[in-house]
Amino acid sequence: MAADDDHDRASDVPTPIALRVKALHSLLIERGVVDEAVIDQLVDSVEHQVGPRLGARLVAKAWVDPEFRRRLVEEGAAAVDPVLLGGRWSAGTRLVAVQNTDTVHNAIVCTLCSCYPVEMLGPSPPWYKSAPYRSRMVINPRGVLAEFGTHVSEGTEVRVWDSNSESRYLVIPQRPAGTEGWSEEDLAALVTRNALIGVERAKAQLPRQGAARVER
Repeated sequence: MAADDDHDRASDVPTPIALRVKALHSLLIERGVVDEAVIDQLVDSVEHQVGPRLGARLVAKAWVDPEFRRRLVEEGAAAVDPVLLGGRWSAGTRLVAVQNTDTVHNAIVCTLCSCYPVEMLGPSPPWYKSAPYRSRMVINPRGVLAEFGTHVSEGTEVRVWDSNSESRYLVIPQRPAGTEGWSEEDLAALVTRNALIGVERAKAQLPRQGAARVER
């Protein structure tokens, strides 16, 4: 099972379903049924506007605003500015935000299929939908987390949350030490999709150099 943020390292060979999707995609474009430029625009929108930027922004705000953090944990999507959601969040789906602490580490899985808060995290990674992850995260969560480089001490409780069609989960990772006074923008840059799923921790430093910080 993979621990990579972008693809499944278990195999570089495309799966049968991936090959079928690619063949169908090529055929539809060749016959003029769909416009490739439109598809590219839609993919770009999902990857860069839907998430995981929104989830990262929510976590950064929760780190600096205790009242917002409380509302996010207690109210879920209702605590989020509707403008940020852009009408994408389904009213029939419950968002549950869970916090990592010194004594509790949370992680998300969907044991039945691949339920996932796309609106908050963007497209789900292949490994999240894989049978090994869906089964092993429940059976041996510490072992799976270790494969992602996340080692959880025996004194820390691991809670695994099973997503479904009615409830989707968002992990609020612990804020890295030494980030006091940082701007929300810089804090959001520390939050990856994998941290929002709970298989990794937030980054300890910015992925770029020379980022401006706002002292509060």
